[in-house]
Amino acid sequence: MIFMKVKEASNSALGTRPSAAIDGAGAGLARLQASAERASALLKTLAHADRLVLLCRLSQGEYCVGDLEADLGIRQPTLSQQLGVLRQEGLVETRREGKHIHYRLASEDALAVLKVLHERLCTSHAPTLHSPTLSSTSHHQDTP
Repeated sequence: MIFMKVKEASNSALGTRPSAAIDGAGAGLARLQASAERASALLKTLAHADRLVLLCRLSQGEYCVGDLEADLGIRQPTLSQQLGVLRQEGLVETRREGKHIHYRLASEDALAVLKVLHERLCTSHAPTLHSPTLSSTSHHQDTP
């Protein structure tokens, strides 16, 4: 709200309508909300352990269903169901070669999130709950 008041004041000094500033802020809000919806949909899709494991593997290249089943230990019914969800959400693409269906990661956004998750949670440098940097910053979140 402070942003809108400052914007209104500067627009008044320039002789423009305050409602134009509000309309501009409304358009920015609409873009923000649309981005939040896309991010929420992506995170909802990623919020399943089997799908996350599948996407991590597919971030390394293209794999056929049989290889994914053998490598990841996800049984065929679950594997097919989760690959279907990933395909429906546009995160993976398929290619047929004879009787085999190959899957590959198709979403740059998903890849970017996977990279951050890998960096933060899967490496030896991942922070722990007892990390000094986390404990020192967590006490100051509610102070202005």
